[in-house]
Amino acid sequence: MKYTFTEKKDTRSGFGAGLHELGKTNPNVVALCADLVGSLKMEAFIKDFPGRFFQTGIAEANMMGIAAGLTIGGKIPFAGTFAEFATGRVYDQIRQSIAYSGKNVKIAASHAGLTLGEDGATHQTLEDIGLMKMLPGMTVLVPCDYHQTKAATLAAAKHEGPVYLRFGRPAWPVFTSPQEFTIGKAETMIVGNQVTVIACGHMVWQAIEAEHELANEGISVELINMPTVKPLDEAAIIKSASKTRCVVTCEEHQIFGGLGESVAGVLSRRLPTHIEMVGVRDVFGESGTPMELLKKYGLSPAHIVEAVKKVMGRR
Repeated sequence: MKYTFTEKKDTRSGFGAGLHELGKTNPNVVALCADLVGSLKMEAFIKDFPGRFFQTGIAEANMMGIAAGLTIGGKIPFAGTFAEFATGRVYDQIRQSIAYSGKNVKIAASHAGLTLGEDGATHQTLEDIGLMKMLPGMTVLVPCDYHQTKAATLAAAKHEGPVYLRFGRPAWPVFTSPQEFTIGKAETMIVGNQVTVIACGHMVWQAIEAEHELANEGISVELINMPTVKPLDEAAIIKSASKTRCVVTCEEHQIFGGLGESVAGVLSRRLPTHIEMVGVRDVFGESGTPMELLKKYGLSPAHIVEAVKKVMGRR
């Protein structure tokens, strides 16, 4: 199947649309924000449900504590801010008040990864997936486009327990159709038999573009969209790797602690397989446009093509 797109929309707008829909359908859903309402696209929710919104200001640790407290009364809080501030700045509060306590908080983390762009390294979190997936009981969602982010937001509200929902800033190709999101399930987007490519978030589109080039060269790629990093769909990984015997992972995150290491862990335990990882390699980012940064830090379609050829050569 050849994927194309007719428009670009930021995944954070998918979150905003999902939150607004939840406001209309679930009276227990409330929203909190740390002075970034516009960036999180929360305006529609606030306009229609002002009594269910809490502006905490630039006090992210306090926001997480408030969110945890709201769950005691049966509320389903979505606490939103930039991904860097939603994880690194408040890790102790998330660990103790949310994860350890098993609170039903949904952490809405926008502007993740290099594609945050011009705001630079201090805001471009590349460690958040690792931080969150290590917390017992934390579900980690990294949807790939507008439609999937909206659907993941709806699914997060139905899930009982803490959820980390990661999405981004830039306008990005919309290439999926509206459909229900099932936590813990991968989607095989392209069926192939020579190499498995597993991607999450913005990198799914990068992998699609790489697949187009590889197909033109006669290389058959099986492309798996992995929007749930935890719990990981191990069955989908093993099924595909059993056929191809080589795997490439793609993520807008450090290769240490992210999707790639999770996939490698599954394969090492259950089906030793050659693997290459496309991701950021133990460095911080910098200021630049999203596409410039993806290219410089090795996350372009060309880098995926290179990784595919490398892993196939090792096989």
